[in-house]
Amino acid sequence: RDGHRSFLFSGDVYRRDTVDARHYFCFHQMDGVRVFSWEQLNVTAHLDAVPLVLANLRETLSGMVKEVFGDVEMRWVESYFPFTEPSLELEIWFNGDWLEVLGCGVMRQRILQNGGLSEHTGWAFGLGLERLAMVLFKVPDIRLFWTQDPRFTQQFKGLLESGRKSLAFVPYSKYPVCYKDVAFWCPEDLHDNDVSEVVREVAGDTAEDVQLVDAFTHPKTQRRSRCYRISYRSMDRTLTNAEVDEMQWRLGGQLKAKL
Repeated sequence: RDGHRSFLFSGDVYRRDTVDARHYFCFHQMDGVRVFSWEQLNVTAHLDAVPLVLANLRETLSGMVKEVFGDVEMRWVESYFPFTEPSLELEIWFNGDWLEVLGCGVMRQRILQNGGLSEHTGWAFGLGLERLAMVLFKVPDIRLFWTQDPRFTQQFKGLLESGRKSLAFVPYSKYPVCYKDVAFWCPEDLHDNDVSEVVREVAGDTAEDVQLVDAFTHPKTQRRSRCYRISYRSMDRTLTNAEVDEMQWRLGGQLKAKL
């Protein structure tokens, strides 16, 4: 409405998510949009504009990733987002695995029509800023961005003013992990994120990882059970067996009550 056809904006995101070193229930995201008129593209319909806009999206965002991360291996993966079609994810090879750094796609035409741009087609992307920092500064665990431990925060003091991108996080003492399993009969519509949400409510940031390690269906009753392995580890100190056992006991009660 103000005439902008390409822009960036950022904000906080809160959602249920997997419990592991790369996912967190709260993170910061930057979104970007670029809109083309059909006249610019020399087309008369949205469907004709889609391949041209998609090609521009790929060229622009792959160029951005190379500018930020250097000459890294990357790949495009088909995906689904409610506001774009087609939708893609851009992944880079990081720490021996593929890491999603952004989701993107061609904006659904109705969105632009509702904004008064009926003869336009555009693309949009969303980039997790913590993921960006993890790769740039070799931070192994997303939970570290929420710690107040000076051993972490002091390493980045003055970084913004300097404009440096070459700083590499130096790990400090790694505290031991404590594994605990929990198994229970579960409803048919149970999603792993349902379990992760309860784990976060009980254990907070001491829950480092939640993995499904076993699943069973009773041959007669068809009741289903799952076994999850929770990795407990504090970023700042060694956890005692007593406090981990207490969290595990409360977790069992909460899973029974909520699931």
